[in-house]
Amino acid sequence: MTIRSARPDDAEFIAQTIQSSHRGYRPRGGFDVALSWPDAQCRDFIARVAVARTVSMWHVSQFLVAEVDGRPAAALGAFPAAGTGPAAWRAIEEVAVATGLAAPELEAIRQRAAYTRASWVQGGEGDWMIEYVATDPAYRGRGLVQALIAHALEKGRAAGFKRATISFLIGNEAAERAYAKAGFVFAEEKRDPNFEAIIGAPGFRMFARKI
Repeated sequence: MTIRSARPDDAEFIAQTIQSSHRGYRPRGGFDVALSWPDAQCRDFIARVAVARTVSMWHVSQFLVAEVDGRPAAALGAFPAAGTGPAAWRAIEEVAVATGLAAPELEAIRQRAAYTRASWVQGGEGDWMIEYVATDPAYRGRGLVQALIAHALEKGRAAGFKRATISFLIGNEAAERAYAKAGFVFAEEKRDPNFEAIIGAPGFRMFARKI
């Protein structure tokens, strides 16, 4: 196993990672709902966001990749919490313009994404965020997530951060066990019935730890 920074040629794998982590244990996630397109079209859009000029929390430069036998097997994002929301929307707008998406459809994406606002919970402006954690099913059970998290924590420590946060869907027991094993403890959660009606999970839970 090798841990390395993601590269532009990892965009497709990073898109799969983001889509999978958004879904968690449910069949649909944030991009599925917001874009409302078939899987392949959603992943193509996310992959374009991952290499956009706008550096958002979905950009390849924010990800670490675990390789096994030279192949990407797992990944996660690790980045400062400050400014993540505005940058994310700017990246979506950039890709929408580049792909010729009409203004009404872009607004529809914004409206469909609004359901997360009442349930999303993330770290404060001074925190180091770890998000979008996912492993290719063929490589599960090899300790890749723990290795990635350890590298992500060291990256945050080197950047001067004192606390790391990680969030996941309430009810994702596998994620909760993995993050507890990495030293994270419960910090906050938000529940929303509208979110649950769309996704099938009550909301989000956030864990945190010192680094």
